[in-house]
This record gives sequence, structure tokens and C-alpha cells, in this order.
Amino acid sequence: MSDGEGATARSADEQRRIVRERYAAIATESSDGCCDGGADGADDADQCCSSSVDEQSREMGYDDADVDAVADGANLGLGCGNPTAIAALEPGQTVLDLGSGAGFDCFLAANAVGPTGHVVGVDMTPEMVEKARENARRNDTDAVEFRLGEIEHLPVADGTVDVVISNCVVNLSPDKQQVFAEAFRALKPGGRVAISDVVQTAPSPEDVTENPAALAACVSGAATFADLEAMLDRAGFEAVSIEPKDESASFIREWDDERDLSEYLVSSVVEARKPR
Repeated sequence: MSDGEGATARSADEQRRIVRERYAAIATESSDGCCDGGADGADDADQCCSSSVDEQSREMGYDDADVDAVADGANLGLGCGNPTAIAALEPGQTVLDLGSGAGFDCFLAANAVGPTGHVVGVDMTPEMVEKARENARRNDTDAVEFRLGEIEHLPVADGTVDVVISNCVVNLSPDKQQVFAEAFRALKPGGRVAISDVVQTAPSPEDVTENPAALAACVSGAATFADLEAMLDRAGFEAVSIEPKDESASFIREWDDERDLSEYLVSSVVEARKPR
């Protein structure tokens, strides 16, 4: 299980189908989006109002200025951290967001890189890309574009990106090694990875591992610290750092009504650099 997947022998195509279907439903379910379903896939409609999503975002590390800076509809409350806060973005940079969803982190990144910068969001779910493009018009920005594609096969040219960000998406991939290889390819020499993701701290119970909803809800596909470090190293990165955010237990506990998932998962800051 070097990529951190559960014991079930799902094909890569099956895993992508499960994830794509969940996020297509989220993108189309309501104007606010919906953070439905923990590991059991239950409908948490009461948690999907804007005020609840904003509160979840604050728990994940966004501040009031972040929440207020982006028009309604882009923040679906689906992440597990704030990658733009750790990316140290500078004006004029090109940023690539892996699994960009409705575009929230892309719009925050665009504010940081300014009119001379550029942000590219990549997502494999057509409904999410459509929603993100609508949000781009609502946010009145030309600095952000959204492309349909898999994060294992990025529709981005070699050596064109300064910073790769991502928010609780790499864990969903059936081939995380390929994700990091693609990020390395897309980055300029000296470019950086700055992502938030869940990391496995203990094996998940079998009923969680075998539950398709748990995979799509960022629960059963997480890799371990050792596996992530090894994959980043094999991809060619240096200065690899993976720091757990212990305070994430407060919101990870809310992902499932039947068990405390913070016993198996922790949100972490993953950073690495492509050699110059």
C-alpha cells in the first residue's frame, strides 16, 4: 500500500469514478455547494449553508479576510487546510492548483500574485470546472483559468509554474507517485510544492477502508508520512517537509458521526522544492 490506499483492490478507473461522481453531485446540488457526507456518505444538508462553510473554513486556517475576499459559491468547505497561507505567494508568480474544485483557493492565490501573475486550476470533474468558470466571472478576474484534467496527467507545459498548491486532493488519487512526478515536471527549477492534505497516522478500520464513500470523502485514501516523503523524494524534490496540524482533530472528528477519524488521520502541511 505504498500509495496509502485501502486494502480493497479497486482499479484506478473505479477510484476516479467514485470521486468524480461525488464531486459532480456537490457541484450541482445547490448554489452554495454542499460538504455532504463523511465516511458514511450521509447527507449533512444542515451543514451546507454559507455560514457553516465559512466557519469550517476558519477552522481550517482561513481568516475573515480570506472568506470575505471571494464571491459566494467558490468556497464549498471541502478542504483540510489553507494552502495559500503556506505558499508565500509573490506578485507575478504562476500558481497551479491541483484539484481546484469551485476555485476558492485559486481566487485567493490570484489576489496574492496580482495582475501580473497567473493561476491555473485543474480538476477532473466537468461540473466542478463549469462551476469554477462561473465563479471566475462572478469574481471578475482574468488572472485565473480552469482546465479539465486529471492531476496524474496535468494539462500544463513543462517548467512553467512557480508554486503548486492543493487542498485535500492528493489523497484522492489512485497514483500519488504520478501526481508528484507531474508536479515536478510542471514546476520551474526552484519551484515549490505547498499543499494541505490528510495523512494517515494509523490503519483505518476495515469497514472504512472498504467503503467507497470514505474514499471520496478524503478518509480512506491517505498515505502515511513515510510514504509521502518517499514519493516526493523519488519524484526528485528536495527540502521535503511534512508537518502535522494537531489542531485539525477538531474538524476531522466532525467528518464521521460513528467514529473519531482523528485517531487515523491528521491534516498536514506538505512542502518541497524542485532543485534549481
